[in-house]
Amino acid sequence: MNYFSTKFTLGILGGGQLGKMMLYETRKWDIRTSVLDPNAEAPCRIAADTFEQGDLMDFETVYNFGKKVDVLTFEIEGVNIDALEKLENEGIKVYPSAATLRNIQDKGIQKQFYKEHQIPTSPFKIFKDKNDLTEAIVHKELHFPFVWKSCTGGYDGKGVSIIREAEDMIPLAEGACIAEKLIPFKNELAVIVARNPSGEVKTYPVVEMEFHPEANQVEYVICPARIDETVANKARTVATKVSKAFKHVGLFAVEMFQTEDDEILVNEVAPRPHNSGHYSIEASYTNQFEQQIRAILDLPLGNTDSKVGGIMVNLVGAEGQTGPVVYKNIESILAMEGVTPHIYGKKETRPFRKMGHVTIVNKDLNKARKIAEEVKKTIEVITE
Repeated sequence: MNYFSTKFTLGILGGGQLGKMMLYETRKWDIRTSVLDPNAEAPCRIAADTFEQGDLMDFETVYNFGKKVDVLTFEIEGVNIDALEKLENEGIKVYPSAATLRNIQDKGIQKQFYKEHQIPTSPFKIFKDKNDLTEAIVHKELHFPFVWKSCTGGYDGKGVSIIREAEDMIPLAEGACIAEKLIPFKNELAVIVARNPSGEVKTYPVVEMEFHPEANQVEYVICPARIDETVANKARTVATKVSKAFKHVGLFAVEMFQTEDDEILVNEVAPRPHNSGHYSIEASYTNQFEQQIRAILDLPLGNTDSKVGGIMVNLVGAEGQTGPVVYKNIESILAMEGVTPHIYGKKETRPFRKMGHVTIVNKDLNKARKIAEEVKKTIEVITE
């Protein structure tokens, strides 16, 4: 099929920043796009050929949207899977598939999938609700500390808490959840795997992630990860195994823990472009968003090597700041060496909301890390 400068239409479910950055690549290649998102002011609205407002979890909305495109993908997991399955049955190509997403959308199912496929992960138990979890603690079937995760609805640090004592249970959501063993670890790592329908597979270098202690959000992504080559090879091998088990098409981000004994445990996965791959826009031969387009259209996959060391800094709304956004001191960071800000186009900021990111590239990764720290200290995402 000829995708370039034709009536072929790529549909994207979700109009957030990931979709917006994917649209940079479709514009580069003149691929026609249509985007569905519930927010009329979604970042994607300015770059898609067609933008529709609608509920991503509504069967009819997703189904009717999908009937109008040739290939359908998504930039967020919260979409109606039944509609995707019906579209697949009627001949619409959906990548990643509904079956892949069904094993990921619910974190309880996702963890069970790891167990069934002998994928290393932290020990866990699934509970039907908060009361069920509480009873397990009362009957000493579960002991503090542990990691609590909501089975559905979690994102950007929400839906995850470390439970060290009974009082920590009070604010937890009522729905189905997981309790995971709290694993001591050296590093949080991630590997992005790309796979096309023809079976070509490539992995990006291992990245290291540093998290904000309160918001449980990634603050810095460092590529390459500052780890031993043996550990890096092990992480890429595990990520490839996970990718193969899920039989995905497109990009697949695998988040992992490097334990104190240098074992690799899979934490979570995301079947789409991912925050841990944003560094690739400036630092890689093929950025993750171009790779996503290549993969789902069954084009040859691009070179995943890095041209230079890269660090990504997330720009999130400052605490106590809600309202129209202002990027204070952005001119100052633009004067720094190797610094490129990406603003997502969200007009309203709120505490810890992802509003953009900044990439720092440098041949000396240690120097890049110092500049990243300066960027973090300098720019502020505040209100007018």
